[in-house]
Amino acid sequence: MRNTLLRMLATLLCALAACADIMPVKDFNLEQMVGKWYMVGFATNAQWFVNHKAGMKMGTAVLVPTPGGDLDLSYANLNADGSCWRMTHLAKKTETPGRFTFRSQAWNNDNDMRIVEVVYDSYALVHTIKTKDGVSEVLNKLYTRSPEVSPDLQQMFTKFSLETGINSDNIVILPKNGKLRKRHTKIDTHAFIYHKFVPKPEVLLLSSSVLQLSL
Repeated sequence: MRNTLLRMLATLLCALAACADIMPVKDFNLEQMVGKWYMVGFATNAQWFVNHKAGMKMGTAVLVPTPGGDLDLSYANLNADGSCWRMTHLAKKTETPGRFTFRSQAWNNDNDMRIVEVVYDSYALVHTIKTKDGVSEVLNKLYTRSPEVSPDLQQMFTKFSLETGINSDNIVILPKNGKLRKRHTKIDTHAFIYHKFVPKPEVLLLSSSVLQLSL
């Protein structure tokens, strides 16, 4: 048992060390990241994902570059009571284009996010190392401009996730969700304020309890 645990720990440490060397895509263009993306793929060995992945569905993210070169990230999902929950993060630029960092005040973790592959009108592969209390976890996401995911993209996402230490069972292409057509509540983590908003009808949302853990 002890040897098994040691092997698992060694594998995890090797995977995290390899992830630390993953670089963003060359010639990254921040302005072309603007707009709505569908969050179609999730991959992580984190326990919250293992527990909830069966109930996760496709959602959306809106990315807005700031004049200073940072990236405003806005996510939305559906609460169990039918209201809409929304979280935003301001990802700060680093000296390396395509690499951003932010701290989640809601979940008290530090995030090192890298855009490792992108075709701006099609898809983006986002690799994030999330650290809390000295413990790091890898989260890979596949963003697409449409809710349709080609077999080639699925294969690319799976291959990259396996190479970054994610177990095959924890690499998921999310199913589509329903459409939102009514008024909902918003939470903005920049200011921790609540207000009402009416999202566009086509917005697709994730399960609230799961997405809140992942961001």
